Amino acid sequence: MAQLTLFAVDVVAVGVLVFGLYFPRHRRRDLVVAYLGVNVGVLAVASALSVSTIGAGLGLGMALFGVLSIIRLRSTELDQHEVAYYFSALALGLLGALEANPLWRNVALMALIVVVMFVGDHARLFRRYRHQIVVLDSAITDHVALVAHLEQILGGRVHAVTVQRVDLVNDTMVVDVRYAIAPVPVGVGPMLAAHR
Repeated sequence: MAQLTLFAVDVVAVGVLVFGLYFPRHRRRDLVVAYLGVNVGVLAVASALSVSTIGAGLGLGMALFGVLSIIRLRSTELDQHEVAYYFSALALGLLGALEANPLWRNVALMALIVVVMFVGDHARLFRRYRHQIVVLDSAITDHVALVAHLEQILGGRVHAVTVQRVDLVNDTMVVDVRYAIAPVPVGVGPMLAAHR
């Protein structure tokens, strides 16, 4: 009975994680299938291993290796938050399959994972901070001048710049920029919206 309760809690938790958090925020349909598949697959394998003679540690290691292989051998690039959703789906599946005494411990850990993902991936958390790869039509080799130029075109304060490529012949460069956009003064936001 306790195992069935954990299965049900896992289904609810991964449903909230995928359909309540990930998809409304990021809109990648292909990863919805991936997260659900990872969760249910790990849940099934871990629950089968928990009643077999194979050690749980071996099963857990195999499951983690499988997920890491999927992430490393991917054909499309994943952002760090998408990798975090992968591991959350994996952890929920493992917690749903492992026997717990008391039962509330696994349920509380599942809830903790969902809450952490809700807060950590919330749009209001560090909402002014951005990350962009910028192609410039001029090669600026002076770091101070480069930062000033980027702050002017991006309209914010640059925190970190990594030069990825400089082409002095064609006078171009590619930079990886982490910056914070300037806060909008109170009252300006509604005025800008009215002029659109």
